[in-house]
Amino acid sequence: MIKAVFFDLYHTLLGYDPPREELQAKALGELGAAVKSEVLRWPLVVADEYICQEHARAPLGQRSREEQTAVWAQYERKLLEEAGIEADDRLILGLLGKMWQFDMKQVLFDDVLPALTELKKRGMILGLISNIDRDITSLLEDLGLTAWLRVVVTSQDTGFNKPSPEIFQEAVKRAGIQANEAIYVGDQYQVDIVGANQAGMKGVLIDRGDYFTELHNCPRLQSLTRVSEYLT
Repeated sequence: MIKAVFFDLYHTLLGYDPPREELQAKALGELGAAVKSEVLRWPLVVADEYICQEHARAPLGQRSREEQTAVWAQYERKLLEEAGIEADDRLILGLLGKMWQFDMKQVLFDDVLPALTELKKRGMILGLISNIDRDITSLLEDLGLTAWLRVVVTSQDTGFNKPSPEIFQEAVKRAGIQANEAIYVGDQYQVDIVGANQAGMKGVLIDRGDYFTELHNCPRLQSLTRVSEYLT
């Protein structure tokens, strides 16, 4: 029986307003590389996978400024290449500079509160497991998540990053349950789903864009409101 549902934070519970593809398209247009924002949605998914793998390898906050800049430059390079845009250094550096200047408000996806409400009604323990390497107390308060989440586990307070089993095991321990009594919902297959499964949880992929149609070895949802279908 499932007793707890844990979530990833970025791109699972939390998104941006305006959406990142709109800001990336705006920046590219200002740099002379006009592109429609919708063209950048899948390239952002590809670039996000890269950044998640990099962060899992070594938290970005623990790297030098030069290393961080190099990682984010490679992020933009992957985005551009996937979008079919010539990724020269001038464009990448210009794009980085503009993206760092934009005000990107962090917001919950529309399906978050309805999903949490339903899961709470069903008596689920709700929690968060994130590779973030800074204090997110104020962020969770601003988003209105503090009252919902009984367990919050981050790489900062455990010293481990997903997909390492230790960070998942710490969340299970704090919840007072067994790993096979928990679902973990995330947007990254390798970091989130494989990591959760290897720790004994049931990994569930949130795929709002319906991109990963080739994956058949894990539940794949377009909305968090469907998580409750997997509680048995």
